[in-house]
Amino acid sequence: MSLLRALRLCLVARPRRCPRRGLGPSSDLPFSEGPLLLQSPEPWHSFHAGRWLSSSASSKELLMKLRRKTGYAFVNCKKALEACGGDLKKAESWLHKQAQKEGWSKAAKLHGRKTKEGLIGLLQEGNTTVLVEVNCETDFVSRNLKFQQLVQQVALGTMLHCQSLKDQLSSYSKGFLNSSELSELPAGPETEGFLKDQLALAIGKLGENMSLKRAAWVKVPAGFFVGSYVHGAMHSPSLHNLVLGKYGALVVCETSEQRADLEDLGRRLGQHVVGMAPLSVGSLDDEPGGEAETKMLSQPYLLDPSITLGQYVEPHGVSVVDFVRFECGEGEEAAEAE
Repeated sequence: MSLLRALRLCLVARPRRCPRRGLGPSSDLPFSEGPLLLQSPEPWHSFHAGRWLSSSASSKELLMKLRRKTGYAFVNCKKALEACGGDLKKAESWLHKQAQKEGWSKAAKLHGRKTKEGLIGLLQEGNTTVLVEVNCETDFVSRNLKFQQLVQQVALGTMLHCQSLKDQLSSYSKGFLNSSELSELPAGPETEGFLKDQLALAIGKLGENMSLKRAAWVKVPAGFFVGSYVHGAMHSPSLHNLVLGKYGALVVCETSEQRADLEDLGRRLGQHVVGMAPLSVGSLDDEPGGEAETKMLSQPYLLDPSITLGQYVEPHGVSVVDFVRFECGEGEEAAEAE
């Protein structure tokens, strides 16, 4: 008799009844005459998964609450609750630690893959403005809410760093943070660890290589203001004063009086910096043309090329003293061109 036929006969063999002692004839259970490997395994819910795991409404509610709070898959939330005996706070901490481990592991595997896409984030609070760049591999991921939350976390971490600097401002101050400096910043008062830990979590969730590219910040005293502009702007869903986009600019200006129209003026100056990409401010005495074309004040004004930017600014009683311009992925593109 062939093996296949023998297996078929085992499967269709009629079971005999084997009464369980003390349960009565109505509780007889089928017992297969086939080999042990053909018997059905025990159902998953009979495994010892911890005291918390039952069909009770409270257990389901815990599972739903953990899922809503963390955003992790149901199967991982269930594992966390099992491992922590139903303690919601411990389960959340367990999930984050596991996700961080997986994120670091995935980050190591993806290291070296190009990150040309991403977002610029611009955040203003009081007299401080920060500009950050976070990169990923695809535009698709840059539009994902979890990636945008990472950019928000980086902007907040940079802002907290700037606000912690105790400097007496008689003039404006400007600073830059590179990738490694950004990575070592604390994630914030309500989040454990550092920005590099948040990066690992995001890589683990989204499955793409990412990088904390750079940040810039400006602090101004009275008599100064910061104009800003983000191209393709979209506002963060949870932080109203954070703007996201592909290009961003800060323009530091000095003025003798604070006026209501300065915000609009600053936005126009930021638009010019994004569109014309100057390399320096220059002066009102610079003649247009030649090397002066890279100097901001002698460039044709973006919104009215018949005049220079200096000619546009001068009647407003404002002096442009500095600027910062970020273009998402510009370093990667330059490296590829070389």
